[in-house]
Amino acid sequence: MAGTFSSFNTALSAIRYNNTVLQNASNNISNASTEGYVRRRVLGGEIGGPDQPAMYARYDGHGEGVRVTDVQRQVDALLDARLRREVSQQSYLDTQAAVLGRVETGIGEPGDNGVAAALAAFKKSWEDLANDPGVDAPRQQVLARASILADTLAAQSRNISGEEADQRVKTLGIVSEINIAARDLAELNEKIHVTELNGIDNNALRDTRDQLALRLSELTGGATTVRADGMFDVSVNGTSLVSGGQAGTFEVTAGINPDGTATGAPIAFGINDGTTTTAVPVAGLRGELGATHDMLATTLPGHRLALNALAADFASTINALHVGTATNDAYDRNGNPGGAFFSVVAGDEAATLQVLITDPDEIAASGIASVGGNLDGGNAHRIFDEAFGAASGEYQRMVNSFGTNVAAVERKAANQAAMTAQVSNSWEAQAGVNLDEETVTMVTAQRAFEAAGKLMTVLDSVLDTLINRTGVTR
Repeated sequence: MAGTFSSFNTALSAIRYNNTVLQNASNNISNASTEGYVRRRVLGGEIGGPDQPAMYARYDGHGEGVRVTDVQRQVDALLDARLRREVSQQSYLDTQAAVLGRVETGIGEPGDNGVAAALAAFKKSWEDLANDPGVDAPRQQVLARASILADTLAAQSRNISGEEADQRVKTLGIVSEINIAARDLAELNEKIHVTELNGIDNNALRDTRDQLALRLSELTGGATTVRADGMFDVSVNGTSLVSGGQAGTFEVTAGINPDGTATGAPIAFGINDGTTTTAVPVAGLRGELGATHDMLATTLPGHRLALNALAADFASTINALHVGTATNDAYDRNGNPGGAFFSVVAGDEAATLQVLITDPDEIAASGIASVGGNLDGGNAHRIFDEAFGAASGEYQRMVNSFGTNVAAVERKAANQAAMTAQVSNSWEAQAGVNLDEETVTMVTAQRAFEAAGKLMTVLDSVLDTLINRTGVTR
């Protein structure tokens, strides 16, 4: 319909549209620092003439104004998926680097308080004893340095065991958070679907759902796919966790007790859909969960086993040289054959290494069975020469291997951080709020609003002249 009165509706549509633009700009500016907020853009569409021809009339208008067609979130599905993937890998590497860094600090190499220093001091005490076997001080020093070495190995073993215990507890915490996030995401899937059908603005719900999907990627490396109906599906290493409005329960199926203690079995995970539990493959698992699993399954046990092997081999070597037999001349100060110097518990050698000798006179420093004040130091010299080379080399290789592993993970984490930052910046450029852009939008809408208001004022004046002054004479 054309005419003066219809022009009021055209101007009114402009006021309503630009008012929505102003409100949207205000909302964007208000949430500029809100984590996870995606900026909105108001889409407008012209209101045209009737789309059905009239039989007895002809439309002679020129458009009926503007309308809001949508308030659109500025997202890119491919960029969102890429961000989730990069964040998953970053979380995996950062978690590994943090754990390895703590263990490396506990190793304390190189330093004055590590195993290497304790080995060197213990070796030096045997040299001093070989040079002066008749004096009590060197004998007491051997026992003291042996105890320090045992304590140092035990401390490093406890450090690893403590880290393993912490990672088991952390794994249970991660699983709990996974289930909460999965349940909330499934509920949001349903709410968004319902509001979509009812024509209700659900952009805030979509922001929250994106954040939950990103968090699940951080925790599990889970892959998120968008269904045809707009719902999110999340799978962990190929096993479905969230399907539309249904969320499974992520479980630790083996390896960790509910109280965080180890069961002795390999760690395994599964997802229970309410009827059956489907195993989640652990190979290639990413996110924080993948990192803690790899630490507990491979890295930490590997270092602990290497430390136990070192303690077992060293104790065996010292004992073989210290015990007096028909083929091994090893005698204490009183001329008696030497006994075992160390004891260990199989399977936990580093933590249980213990000095068996308490009397300094029982140290088998002599290679001659002299009675009544044995002043020979031949066996002490042999222990000094033969017992420490293998242990020192083995420990050095173990520490170097661990240090190389730490450096490699830290380097990968740094490289990944650069990639993650690039993707995150691209996402921010797409979805983040630009205050300069919002200011321009706000000013443009303000001027358009004022112009529409001015148009209504002019139309009011025209109608006033038409209705109240036409035909009036003076």
